[in-house]
Amino acid sequence: MATFLLGGFVELARPSFQRQAKRQKQNCPACYRYTPHYHEERLAKIPSAPIIFVCGNADLSFCDPSFTRKIIEAVKQHSQRCSHKTFDFQSKKPAYFEPLLAEFPESVILLTTLETNRDAGYDEVSKAPPPSERYRQFKALDYPRKVVTIEPVLDFDVEEFAGWIVELHPEYVWLGFNSKPEAVTLPEPTQEKVGEFMEKLARAHIQIRGKTLCGLEIPEACRGVENGGQG
Repeated sequence: MATFLLGGFVELARPSFQRQAKRQKQNCPACYRYTPHYHEERLAKIPSAPIIFVCGNADLSFCDPSFTRKIIEAVKQHSQRCSHKTFDFQSKKPAYFEPLLAEFPESVILLTTLETNRDAGYDEVSKAPPPSERYRQFKALDYPRKVVTIEPVLDFDVEEFAGWIVELHPEYVWLGFNSKPEAVTLPEPTQEKVGEFMEKLARAHIQIRGKTLCGLEIPEACRGVENGGQG
């Protein structure tokens, strides 16, 4: 994972981000405090992994656009040498990407997180913009490469939520239940509901890449190379 910018808001649904930041006490006080800041020196040290998560421990919308443009330029230069790599730019404020769309190379995928279609009660689990607002912003982006992260999945309305995902035309979705239930209790859907949701995505030929699926199998029509056909 490449983290060009560390910090961002602390959201209750992802305590792992805070734990990772706390390990940096001796290396970087700003990382330890989990406050937005830059590590420009990392732009010259892009990892060898085939998928690079830009700003993996934070939200890019906290990054000044001038620095994001430096990231984009580093990605462009690196992509000329390593065209097989993809770079994931993720934000829970997708509108942030709008002024930058024409600058992204083909190797960039834009991501946002949509854990549910329900706004009611969402502010109790996250400080991010409500799901409906993120959905509208992401849909409005005229960009060919999109991915949706549905993790940790929260209780949802099957028809509406599946409709959202289909209308976004993602290359694939990440899907998973809360991986740290001992740390955070979340309003999760039943496994049956998630199974019904996956079947609807299967009918739309949307690939699913599974994380913590609690034994649920990804439908054959949704399986891709990344998950090897396993949930």
